[in-house]
Amino acid sequence: MKQLLNSAKTTGVLRSRLLTGVCVLGTVVLLAACANTSNARYYTLTGPTASALTPPASATPLFIELAPVAVPERLARPQMVLSKPAGQSAELELLEQYRWTSSFENEMRDALSAGITNRLGAVDVSKSGRSQGQAVWRIAVQLRQFDAIENTRVDAAFSWTARRSDTGSNAVCQWAGSEAVGSGMDALAQGAQRITDRAAQMIAQHLATLATNPAAPCPR
Repeated sequence: MKQLLNSAKTTGVLRSRLLTGVCVLGTVVLLAACANTSNARYYTLTGPTASALTPPASATPLFIELAPVAVPERLARPQMVLSKPAGQSAELELLEQYRWTSSFENEMRDALSAGITNRLGAVDVSKSGRSQGQAVWRIAVQLRQFDAIENTRVDAAFSWTARRSDTGSNAVCQWAGSEAVGSGMDALAQGAQRITDRAAQMIAQHLATLATNPAAPCPR
Protein backbone atom coordinates (compact mmCIF):
# COMPACT_ATOMS: atom_id res chain seq x y z
CA MET A 1 0.00 0.00 0.00
CA LYS A 2 2.83 2.39 0.89
CA GLN A 3 4.48 1.72 -2.48
CA LEU A 4 1.21 2.47 -4.27
CA LEU A 5 0.83 5.75 -2.40
CA ASN A 6 4.41 6.76 -3.22
CA SER A 7 3.88 5.86 -6.89
CA ALA A 8 0.69 7.91 -7.06
CA LYS A 9 2.42 10.84 -5.38
CA THR A 10 5.32 10.65 -7.85
CA THR A 11 2.91 10.51 -10.79
CA GLY A 12 1.06 13.56 -9.48
CA VAL A 13 4.29 15.53 -9.16
CA LEU A 14 5.33 14.60 -12.70
CA ARG A 15 1.95 15.62 -14.07
CA SER A 16 2.13 18.92 -12.23
CA ARG A 17 5.61 19.63 -13.59
CA LEU A 18 4.52 18.64 -17.10
CA LEU A 19 1.51 20.96 -16.98
CA THR A 20 3.71 23.77 -15.67
CA GLY A 21 6.14 23.23 -18.54
CA VAL A 22 3.33 23.26 -21.09
CA CYS A 23 1.91 26.49 -19.63
CA VAL A 24 5.32 28.15 -19.66
CA LEU A 25 5.92 27.08 -23.26
CA GLY A 26 2.49 28.34 -24.28
CA THR A 27 3.16 31.67 -22.62
CA VAL A 28 6.49 32.02 -24.41
CA VAL A 29 4.89 31.24 -27.80
CA LEU A 30 2.05 33.70 -27.13
CA LEU A 31 4.46 36.45 -26.10
CA ALA A 32 6.57 35.83 -29.20
CA ALA A 33 3.50 36.06 -31.44
CA CYS A 34 2.43 39.31 -29.76
CA ALA A 35 5.94 40.73 -30.18
CA ASN A 36 5.92 39.85 -33.89
CA THR A 37 2.57 41.59 -34.42
CA SER A 38 3.51 44.66 -32.40
CA ASN A 39 6.64 45.16 -34.51
CA ALA A 40 4.77 44.80 -37.82
CA ARG A 41 4.71 47.59 -40.41
CA TYR A 42 1.39 48.32 -42.12
CA TYR A 43 0.71 49.50 -45.67
CA THR A 44 -2.32 50.47 -47.76
CA LEU A 45 -3.05 49.86 -51.44
CA THR A 46 -4.84 53.21 -51.74
CA GLY A 47 -2.09 55.51 -52.96
CA PRO A 48 -1.88 59.31 -52.90
CA THR A 49 -2.78 59.55 -56.60
CA ALA A 50 -6.36 58.36 -56.03
CA SER A 51 -6.88 60.87 -53.22
CA ALA A 52 -5.38 63.79 -55.15
CA LEU A 53 -7.57 63.43 -58.25
CA THR A 54 -10.06 66.16 -59.04
CA PRO A 55 -13.28 64.57 -60.36
CA PRO A 56 -14.97 66.16 -63.38
CA ALA A 57 -18.03 68.33 -62.81
CA SER A 58 -21.21 66.58 -63.93
CA ALA A 59 -24.89 67.48 -63.68
CA THR A 60 -25.78 63.78 -63.61
CA PRO A 61 -23.52 61.80 -61.27
CA LEU A 62 -22.48 58.30 -62.23
CA PHE A 63 -23.40 55.53 -59.82
CA ILE A 64 -21.37 52.35 -59.55
CA GLU A 65 -21.64 49.25 -57.41
CA LEU A 66 -18.26 47.59 -56.98
CA ALA A 67 -18.53 44.01 -55.78
CA PRO A 68 -15.92 42.43 -53.49
CA VAL A 69 -12.81 41.69 -55.54
CA ALA A 70 -12.11 38.03 -56.27
CA VAL A 71 -8.47 37.31 -55.46
CA PRO A 72 -6.44 34.07 -55.39
CA GLU A 73 -6.84 32.34 -52.03
CA ARG A 74 -3.12 32.58 -51.27
CA LEU A 75 -3.40 36.38 -51.26
CA ALA A 76 -6.57 36.65 -49.15
CA ARG A 77 -4.78 37.63 -45.95
CA PRO A 78 -3.32 40.77 -44.36
CA GLN A 79 0.30 39.60 -44.61
CA MET A 80 2.29 40.59 -47.68
CA VAL A 81 3.07 37.66 -49.96
CA LEU A 82 6.27 37.73 -52.02
CA SER A 83 6.91 35.77 -55.22
CA LYS A 84 10.20 34.64 -56.69
CA PRO A 85 11.27 35.71 -60.20
CA ALA A 86 9.79 33.50 -62.92
CA GLY A 87 11.75 30.32 -63.44
CA GLN A 88 13.69 30.54 -60.19
CA SER A 89 11.30 29.00 -57.69
CA ALA A 90 7.61 28.28 -57.05
CA GLU A 91 8.12 29.24 -53.40
CA LEU A 92 6.07 32.06 -51.88
CA GLU A 93 7.16 34.04 -48.82
CA LEU A 94 4.57 35.10 -46.26
CA LEU A 95 5.76 38.17 -44.34
CA GLU A 96 4.43 38.48 -40.79
CA GLN A 97 6.27 41.77 -40.20
CA TYR A 98 4.89 43.51 -43.32
CA ARG A 99 1.12 43.71 -43.59
CA TRP A 100 -1.73 45.46 -45.34
CA THR A 101 -3.99 47.48 -43.06
CA SER A 102 -6.78 44.97 -43.74
CA SER A 103 -7.07 41.70 -45.60
CA PHE A 104 -5.65 42.07 -49.11
CA GLU A 105 -8.96 41.63 -50.96
CA ASN A 106 -10.54 44.42 -48.88
CA GLU A 107 -7.56 46.70 -49.53
CA MET A 108 -7.83 45.98 -53.25
CA ARG A 109 -11.54 46.79 -53.36
CA ASP A 110 -11.11 50.05 -51.42
CA ALA A 111 -8.21 51.16 -53.63
CA LEU A 112 -10.10 50.41 -56.87
CA SER A 113 -13.23 52.14 -55.58
CA ALA A 114 -11.28 55.28 -54.65
CA GLY A 115 -9.46 55.33 -57.99
CA ILE A 116 -12.62 54.87 -60.06
CA THR A 117 -14.95 57.22 -58.17
CA ASN A 118 -12.39 60.03 -57.88
CA ARG A 119 -11.65 59.92 -61.60
CA LEU A 120 -15.29 59.93 -62.68
CA GLY A 121 -16.90 61.91 -59.89
CA ALA A 122 -18.94 58.76 -59.30
CA VAL A 123 -20.68 57.41 -56.21
CA ASP A 124 -20.05 53.85 -55.04
CA VAL A 125 -23.49 52.82 -53.84
CA SER A 126 -22.13 49.64 -52.27
CA LYS A 127 -20.88 51.99 -49.54
CA SER A 128 -23.55 54.71 -49.54
CA GLY A 129 -26.69 52.96 -50.81
CA ARG A 130 -28.89 54.13 -53.69
CA SER A 131 -32.43 55.30 -54.39
CA GLN A 132 -35.10 52.98 -55.76
CA GLY A 133 -34.88 52.68 -59.54
CA GLN A 134 -31.58 54.53 -59.76
CA ALA A 135 -29.46 53.29 -62.70
CA VAL A 136 -26.10 51.91 -61.64
CA TRP A 137 -23.11 50.24 -63.24
CA ARG A 138 -22.43 46.95 -61.44
CA ILE A 139 -18.73 46.11 -61.61
CA ALA A 140 -17.17 42.76 -60.73
CA VAL A 141 -13.36 42.58 -60.69
CA GLN A 142 -11.19 39.48 -60.63
CA LEU A 143 -7.51 39.68 -59.79
CA ARG A 144 -5.98 36.94 -61.90
CA GLN A 145 -2.33 37.62 -61.04
CA PHE A 146 -0.48 39.63 -58.43
CA ASP A 147 3.21 38.82 -58.10
CA ALA A 148 5.22 41.09 -55.82
CA ILE A 149 8.94 40.46 -56.38
CA GLU A 150 11.13 42.23 -53.86
CA ASN A 151 13.62 44.77 -55.26
CA THR A 152 12.36 44.05 -58.77
CA ARG A 153 8.73 44.66 -59.79
CA VAL A 154 5.03 44.01 -59.23
CA ASP A 155 3.13 42.14 -61.96
CA ALA A 156 -0.66 42.14 -61.99
CA ALA A 157 -3.52 41.04 -64.24
CA PHE A 158 -7.16 42.08 -63.83
CA SER A 159 -10.41 41.22 -65.55
CA TRP A 160 -13.75 42.88 -64.97
CA THR A 161 -17.36 42.97 -66.09
CA ALA A 162 -19.53 46.09 -66.16
CA ARG A 163 -23.30 45.71 -66.36
CA ARG A 164 -25.87 48.50 -66.53
CA SER A 165 -28.78 47.86 -64.16
CA ASP A 166 -31.48 49.52 -66.26
CA THR A 167 -30.58 48.32 -69.76
CA GLY A 168 -28.77 45.08 -68.95
CA SER A 169 -25.92 45.98 -71.30
CA ASN A 170 -22.82 44.06 -70.37
CA ALA A 171 -19.11 44.48 -71.17
CA VAL A 172 -16.09 42.37 -70.28
CA CYS A 173 -12.46 43.54 -70.29
CA GLN A 174 -9.06 42.56 -69.03
CA TRP A 175 -5.79 44.36 -68.45
CA ALA A 176 -2.30 43.41 -67.28
CA GLY A 177 0.66 45.56 -66.30
CA SER A 178 3.96 45.69 -64.48
CA GLU A 179 5.56 48.26 -62.18
CA ALA A 180 9.29 48.38 -61.54
CA VAL A 181 10.21 48.94 -57.88
CA GLY A 182 13.32 49.97 -55.99
CA SER A 183 14.89 48.23 -53.02
CA GLY A 184 13.03 47.63 -49.78
CA MET A 185 9.47 46.92 -48.72
CA ASP A 186 8.37 50.56 -48.83
CA ALA A 187 9.23 50.69 -52.53
CA LEU A 188 7.41 47.39 -53.11
CA ALA A 189 4.25 48.67 -51.38
CA GLN A 190 4.38 51.85 -53.49
CA GLY A 191 4.71 49.73 -56.64
CA ALA A 192 1.63 47.76 -55.55
CA GLN A 193 -0.23 51.05 -55.12
CA ARG A 194 0.75 52.24 -58.59
CA ILE A 195 -0.26 49.04 -60.38
CA THR A 196 -3.61 49.02 -58.55
CA ASP A 197 -4.22 52.68 -59.43
CA ARG A 198 -3.44 51.95 -63.09
CA ALA A 199 -6.07 49.20 -63.03
CA ALA A 200 -8.57 51.67 -61.53
CA GLN A 201 -7.70 54.10 -64.33
CA MET A 202 -8.42 51.44 -66.97
CA ILE A 203 -11.78 50.55 -65.41
CA ALA A 204 -12.76 54.22 -65.06
CA GLN A 205 -11.78 54.89 -68.68
CA HIS A 206 -13.88 51.91 -69.79
CA LEU A 207 -16.94 53.12 -67.87
CA ALA A 208 -16.59 56.63 -69.28
CA THR A 209 -16.62 55.34 -72.86
CA LEU A 210 -19.46 52.89 -72.18
CA ALA A 211 -21.63 55.81 -71.08
CA THR A 212 -21.63 57.12 -74.65
CA ASN A 213 -20.87 53.95 -76.60
CA PRO A 214 -22.14 50.60 -75.23
CA ALA A 215 -19.94 48.80 -77.79
CA ALA A 216 -16.76 50.64 -76.78
CA PRO A 217 -13.59 48.52 -76.94
CA CYS A 218 -11.53 47.75 -73.87
CA PRO A 219 -8.87 50.33 -72.94
CA ARG A 220 -5.22 49.47 -73.52
